[in-house]
Amino acid sequence: MKVRELMTTNVSYVNPRTSITQIAKQMEELNAGCIPVCDEEKHALGIVTDRDIVIRSISHGNANASAQDVMTENLVYASPDMDAHEAADLMARNQIRRLPVVENGKLVGILAIGDLATQNIYINEAGDALSDISKPSRPQM
Repeated sequence: MKVRELMTTNVSYVNPRTSITQIAKQMEELNAGCIPVCDEEKHALGIVTDRDIVIRSISHGNANASAQDVMTENLVYASPDMDAHEAADLMARNQIRRLPVVENGKLVGILAIGDLATQNIYINEAGDALSDISKPSRPQM
């Protein structure tokens, strides 16, 4: 099965100048943990997660930050024609739960670990990926 068959296609996004307050409100409205960052032509530039807002802004006392200040720029993404097994491996290797889907540089969807888990043939891959994603990336105190 291809990513295109599992991904969410109606994906909201923000521009680099969007405030983190607005991004947080959008996340709340959408019940989402991340928002892709795109330019005017929908070219994927990065992604902002709820964790990015807390760690890269709020914890530093910078509540006036924008998407470009906190976003992850080295975007890990899938293509719509990527095999779902490969996408699950990509999520596990990079310890991410949500994978933007990009075609010709433009955002066309997003694939979440839960999208894989809804398909019986991917339950094991989703579980394995989630297990790898959930491992601490460094020792915790």
